[in-house]
Amino acid sequence: MTRIAKNIKRIKESIGEQSTLIVVSKYRSVEEIIAAFNAGHRVFAENRVQALLERVHALPAGIEWHLIGHLQRNKVKYIVPFISMIHSVDSLILLKEINSEAQKLRRIIPCLIQIHIAKEEGKFGLHPDEIDAFFGTCAVEELEYVQVCGLMAMATFTEDKQQIEREFMAMQTLFLHVRKNYFPSQKSFRELSMGMSSDYELATKHGSTMIRVGSAVFE
Repeated sequence: MTRIAKNIKRIKESIGEQSTLIVVSKYRSVEEIIAAFNAGHRVFAENRVQALLERVHALPAGIEWHLIGHLQRNKVKYIVPFISMIHSVDSLILLKEINSEAQKLRRIIPCLIQIHIAKEEGKFGLHPDEIDAFFGTCAVEELEYVQVCGLMAMATFTEDKQQIEREFMAMQTLFLHVRKNYFPSQKSFRELSMGMSSDYELATKHGSTMIRVGSAVFE
């Protein structure tokens, strides 16, 4: 078993069945990604559209690709034909653009709404205080070609584990609030994407269903 395969096995065992491991392949070689693929892993993510397009053409068709980075409206059309999930929807205008492009191909695109919980500038996402206004006015049910499946967030980049844990707890509370008030009967609204290499164990403790891990897989 390769080092990468061992890392994947260890991480999957530590998170159990409650959470899906999404391997973040940014900055990694094709050979490294193939090693993870050969270990049986199929769910990968990139944070830039250009890198994602390059990966799709260079790697096996059996990979399920997720976009986890900021998405510009003018680039939506390039990924709609193949993307499995977009984690980083941060505005109603972007959600509508995804719906419009997906309609052309008759594809339904699973999406997550990105929330800005970090104590840092420069990260994208809706502020938690904006979430009720967003879901109260966006009429998700009218967007036939997007499926809002949950929320995504990135914690503050800090060594303070207590702060990270507080942010994950706040996200879990927000997720439950949104599900109860806006998606009470939709089983598809079930994903809480949070946790990376340095904090995924804390994230799963507080309800994460998707962890986005790169360095811990490839180190």
